[in-house]
Amino acid sequence: MARNSRELARRPAVDPEEEPSVEWGWHGGFPRGMLVAGWGVVVILLLFNFTNNNLTNHTANVWLTGVAILMAIGLVLHSVRKRNSWRR
Repeated sequence: MARNSRELARRPAVDPEEEPSVEWGWHGGFPRGMLVAGWGVVVILLLFNFTNNNLTNHTANVWLTGVAILMAIGLVLHSVRKRNSWRR
């Protein structure tokens, strides 16, 4: 058990035996990058509706729009849950 805050600060939060990437400094994610990539994919899916003479294929338009809407809902819910997670 750590006796003071300095010992607590020096101790790694993750055991290098369990996750070797901690030793060379990589341990984390890209929360902002995930959101940017997600919204980029939503925009690309919606743009696919207007390319390659796809305007006549209504089934493809429904699927592309539906997947884009589901992804957008998921991204919004993720942002709301992340924003409110400290309150729980």
